Amino acid sequence: MQIDIQARGFHLTEALRAHVTRRLGFALHGRDQAVRRVRVRLSDINGPRGGEDKCCHVQITLDRLSDVIVKDVQGDLYAAIDRAADRVGGALARRLKRQRIRRRLFGSAFDKHHAAMSEGAAPESV
Repeated sequence: MQIDIQARGFHLTEALRAHVTRRLGFALHGRDQAVRRVRVRLSDINGPRGGEDKCCHVQITLDRLSDVIVKDVQGDLYAAIDRAADRVGGALARRLKRQRIRRRLFGSAFDKHHAAMSEGAAPESV
């Protein structure tokens, strides 16, 4: 799984990169087949002024489903990463569970509808 990590307003260290990769690896383990792309934006909102302004924004792009997006702001960047990773793991699990339930209820009509939507075609009635 490829994780695109960007730092805004500060230098991205190898320790931060390793921490993000490790925490998201744990949070997404077993669900990464549905994940197309992971983007992480780390930022220091207030810059040198300090305060609870360290932001971790995670966007997970999925096949045939809408993106999972989580943003967390803390005083410590490592804490923001940890909370965002935990929350995105839970949100992804819920999204995939809902998809499995819908597939069970609606069968192949559900897959045809989402395939048509992802191609930009008008969906058939379900």
